[in-house]
Amino acid sequence: MTGWTADQIPDQRGRVAVVTGATSGLGLVTATELARHGAHVVLAVRNTAAGDEVARRIGGDVEVRELDLASLGSVREFAAKLRADHTTVDLLVNNAGVVLLGPRRTSADGLELQLATNMLGHFALTGLLLDTLSAATSARVVSLSSITHKRAHLDFDDLMSERDYRASPAYGRSKLATTLFGLELDRRLRATSSPVISVLAHPGLTRTNLTPRAWEHRGRLGRVIARGGLLVTQSVEQGTLPQLLAATGPDVRGGQFFGPSGLGETRGRVVEARLGPEARDPAVARRLWTAAEELTGVRYL
Repeated sequence: MTGWTADQIPDQRGRVAVVTGATSGLGLVTATELARHGAHVVLAVRNTAAGDEVARRIGGDVEVRELDLASLGSVREFAAKLRADHTTVDLLVNNAGVVLLGPRRTSADGLELQLATNMLGHFALTGLLLDTLSAATSARVVSLSSITHKRAHLDFDDLMSERDYRASPAYGRSKLATTLFGLELDRRLRATSSPVISVLAHPGLTRTNLTPRAWEHRGRLGRVIARGGLLVTQSVEQGTLPQLLAATGPDVRGGQFFGPSGLGETRGRVVEARLGPEARDPAVARRLWTAAEELTGVRYL
């Protein structure tokens, strides 16, 4: 892994890759590199006009499909249409995410918006595409975590943050939920001898349009990071490397978690990252899985 770069991505020809949130930031770089290495890339995006523009810029074998992860109806429609057109999916990159400021907001289904978009929408999408992933030879699901998951805690008596809502901690909880989902998914896949693996990655502190929002309410250090991002963050190309390695590395194993190596995993070369304490608890993951099935109506494994 030392010095791993996108130039080391193996040939992706013949593979179908779905990337959520692919019109900017990490998703855009991920989709671009996968297409550059020969994959048929599905840009799963809310704004199809922006997606069309990105597809023109990327070139290669790229298609655009509408997906709003904050709407379970949209997730179901996207999955049904994709399954009708593609008998196999080799790679699902659960990249899309939102970071909110200000008061609590809800999704089309009445769920807290950050949890709905960042984790629950991807939980439903993965479940609805699992048979299509299983039909591929060696499929992967890559879910995007964050270093903010390490301090987060899930309150199952207030999972939707109705009693105590603060935007920044709610974002951290959504990323803890994503991390727990990715790890529990891998445990369940292995238990059923599935050919699919689930892998996790985080970008450290990367200069995307989400970085200032994620950090500006996290005390003095967070405000410094938000205002002086160029000094402490890394480029989006560097920040995307953990999820690109997770998606394409030939020696990657299910359950691995990749992130930057330096300065508290904020930037640097790609290494295996450290999980936060609650993310390491399978009992919490199982409880979250049950809650996610009830909230989304999607049951699998």
